[in-house]
Amino acid sequence: MTAPSESLASPPSGLSRATLWAIAGVAVCAIIWGTTWYAITLQLGQVAPLASIVWRFGLAAVLLFAGCLLTRRSLRLTLTQHLAAAGQGIFAFSISYSFTYAAEGRIASAVVAVIFASLALLNLILFRIAAGQRAAWLSWGGAALGVVGVAVLSGSEVLGSGLDEASAIGVGFAITAVVAAAFGNFFAWRGQVAGSAVIPSTAWAMAYGTGFLALFGLATGVEWSIDPTFTYVGSLLYLAVFGSVIAFVVYFSIARARGYALASYISALTPPIAMLVSVMFENARFGWLALAGLALVLAGQVLLIRAPKVSAV
Repeated sequence: MTAPSESLASPPSGLSRATLWAIAGVAVCAIIWGTTWYAITLQLGQVAPLASIVWRFGLAAVLLFAGCLLTRRSLRLTLTQHLAAAGQGIFAFSISYSFTYAAEGRIASAVVAVIFASLALLNLILFRIAAGQRAAWLSWGGAALGVVGVAVLSGSEVLGSGLDEASAIGVGFAITAVVAAAFGNFFAWRGQVAGSAVIPSTAWAMAYGTGFLALFGLATGVEWSIDPTFTYVGSLLYLAVFGSVIAFVVYFSIARARGYALASYISALTPPIAMLVSVMFENARFGWLALAGLALVLAGQVLLIRAPKVSAV
């Protein structure tokens, strides 16, 4: 990123231009992914969930490849970069999303949201162990506040969901999904270290993830179909273009610039957006407890934004 011009006014409150861009990117991703929860519900029914995931990321990969060709970005990766993209695709797009859909069919989305709010914390732990990165205490505190905030935000649903055998399996699926997402971030970082650019590496990662899921679907006899209704096709286009192409390119750009803990904190910010969508389209109502949880989530975001970027041991 080029240095800001001297003629432009300095950002207020001591925030650098890069930090303001990171805040804007986090907001964009949170709004998009907060609304994809509703869009995903429009996909359920006639089409097998695995097929819907393949259509979504397959279309997203095609769009990213086409964008690279139109803008003359090189799609060539080294073997090391391809291996990192394959790991990123299999964990972030195949395993994580498959188990997320499976979890959504067994437990309340609020429970899944609480578990995914731990992604920033898991990233800090994984990158500390596997990459030797030291994060500031502000980062640890912000990530922890995100988990607590989303738990308070969704407290009534979480406590009222019960934990029978099917729910316990659903929780296990959700935990598997968030752990897979953390490993997907780790492989994305490995690609960054190897020198791959954001958009080409994301395109290849989605292609690898789609291919892996397609092979799994063929092996397990998944029925490949598309619901030709406006609702299904419209939600598919939204999930592919906004929820995948735009959001993931912005997400991985933020992660490279400011660290994966800050970027993955979006998983704690999406539940409040999803709640707002629920208020607008499903006439949901939330009380003071939800507002307290929202305050904790936002406080955690402030801590992560103010935390310095992690450093190697």
